[in-house]
Amino acid sequence: MPHSESAPYPAGLHKLAFGGDYNPEQWPEEVWHEDVRLMREAGVTMVSVGIFSWALLEPEPGTYDFGWLDRLLDLLHVNGIRADLGTPTVAPPAWFYRAHPEALPVSRDGVRYAFGSRGAICHSSAPYRAAAANITEQLARRYGNHPALAMWHVHNEYGVPVSACYCDSCGAHFRRWLTARHGSADAVNEAWGTAFWGQRYRSLDDIDPPRTTPTVGNPAQQLDYARFADATMRENFTAERDILHRLAPGIPVTTNFMTALSQCESVDYWAWGREVDIVSNDHYLITDGRRTHVNLAMAADLTRSVAGGAPWLLLEHSTSGVNWQPRNPAKRPGEMARNSLAHVARGSEGAMFFQWRQSRRGAEKFHSAMVPHAGTDTRIWREVSALGAGLGLLEGIRGTRTVADVAMIWDWQSWWAQGLEWRPSEEHDARERADTFYASLYDRHLTVDFAHPDADLSGYPLVVVPALYLATEETGRNLRRYVENGGTLVVSYFSGIVDTDDAVHPGAYPGALRDVLGLTVEEFAPLAVGGAVRLITPEGATEGPELTGDLWSDVVVPRGAETVWSYADGIPAGRPAVTRNSLGEGTAWYISTRLSGPDLDAVLDRAAADAGIEPRTSLPYDVEVVRRTGESGTYLFVINHSDTDAGVALDAAGTELLTGEPAVDKLAVPAGAVRVVRLDG
Repeated sequence: MPHSESAPYPAGLHKLAFGGDYNPEQWPEEVWHEDVRLMREAGVTMVSVGIFSWALLEPEPGTYDFGWLDRLLDLLHVNGIRADLGTPTVAPPAWFYRAHPEALPVSRDGVRYAFGSRGAICHSSAPYRAAAANITEQLARRYGNHPALAMWHVHNEYGVPVSACYCDSCGAHFRRWLTARHGSADAVNEAWGTAFWGQRYRSLDDIDPPRTTPTVGNPAQQLDYARFADATMRENFTAERDILHRLAPGIPVTTNFMTALSQCESVDYWAWGREVDIVSNDHYLITDGRRTHVNLAMAADLTRSVAGGAPWLLLEHSTSGVNWQPRNPAKRPGEMARNSLAHVARGSEGAMFFQWRQSRRGAEKFHSAMVPHAGTDTRIWREVSALGAGLGLLEGIRGTRTVADVAMIWDWQSWWAQGLEWRPSEEHDARERADTFYASLYDRHLTVDFAHPDADLSGYPLVVVPALYLATEETGRNLRRYVENGGTLVVSYFSGIVDTDDAVHPGAYPGALRDVLGLTVEEFAPLAVGGAVRLITPEGATEGPELTGDLWSDVVVPRGAETVWSYADGIPAGRPAVTRNSLGEGTAWYISTRLSGPDLDAVLDRAAADAGIEPRTSLPYDVEVVRRTGESGTYLFVINHSDTDAGVALDAAGTELLTGEPAVDKLAVPAGAVRVVRLDG
């Protein structure tokens, strides 16, 4: 298994990974020696190279120029810096597209994209697949035994900016995929419900990609096409991976994910996590008014979960501002270290950046880097060097695992299905629910594992389900077993509604989750823009605060569940709004409206009490406390994201590794600072 207890680590790298994307082809060769000198000064241990270098490595079809890369890798090796070597298949050369313009992807509207960006690839293109396999084989044969090689980096950020192509080649490939998945046209007709609107197919040859139609297209076809596009990218990854495994055995292979829900929607990372040797991730702060450090923690927890709980690697983030958002603020002093060490706390085996030296030309010349345009007499450089020194003091955490308290169910395919057209409310957003539930758990200082709906949940006292529109019958049975065996489950509205083909489960909502929740829903009653509903404690129930929901309400009929809060107004006035179902040894909660902030907190506090989770009220707001543990010991990461000095009580004495000071009883953490304590015993 790629993320087992003995998950591979970058070959020859005996420290935490620290460095970034290095693009020396953008600079005169004399700059390389200065770069390597500065890398050693900053404590760099690994750099990613060659990711966008296809045109340099193969300047003409079948003609190769490896001399510059030979010299670069030799220079890195002599200076003790490991290489994460890319296969440059995200950016085919201009000569390739001149010969194969059909390899450029086509939009759903029939527009063929042009050369001049990155990731402009039809993943069904046979010429592209052949060319990608060839350059990968050339690199593997030449560098598979190079002493600087630590890891292979296939492609770059699959799914960004294009995941799905709608050309005729993809149509033919889609039909083959449908044959493998469904078997026949009749089976496709059944799965897609083509009796509706007279869409029935006589033959699979009649099926095209779901291109733009006059009104809403078949949702099941669109969902299958999203699965197909994801699987097609993954086919190309595994083809390159298998070449590298065959020609360079023992060298782990990765590709950089973008697991944050704010960054990539089109990739099913549960499936991808099974295919890489090391799970790696890119993460960039989204400055849209949300608490960026919470989004960061969520992405790190999600990446670790995709890795099966094993250590993973942050392969890209930024030293300061990025360049591709409407507004790109600089990071505040100390924020880069907090970002980096928060990823490490949640399982990363280091912190790497895009990129080493800031580019003078091209689309990302204003993206921050480890060496900024202003050079080394800068705050960024000083913070980079300090971070490198700090990571050097934390080598003992390698191989340890982050300790989680609770689990959150998440499924990319359900997200795809929920996001299709003509749902009861276009404002209901799976990402928003996941973000909101996560923030509430974060503010309770609970570390979260994410889990596939069919995963073993027995190790978690509390499992939350913020948005699971698509849930199979097996998922329903899995969640029921979890509750019957003593677990506490919290489910939000519009979950359990459809099966894997986007067909509504027979009978009343919420379909696959009716039994575990002990209720049915007669009708959805989404609210008008700006609408709200009041939730009150019904007579005879344990008294609780009045809550306010918005966006959504359900007409709920209890079928064994007790009413904890009921609607005071709106269409379902007098009906249950929040319920609790005792089942076996556990309980299942249902929230039938959109709750946020203190209103959601009130419900989760009650559920946490059911789960036996003690409140952590002594920990300050926006002070992150996370544990990693393993053979080398237990490490407590305390990250103060606030502007106020904080103190955190310790349950054991230890040594603070970044300062070398003893840590006893209460740990002082200055505003904006990070402390890492190796606990005694």
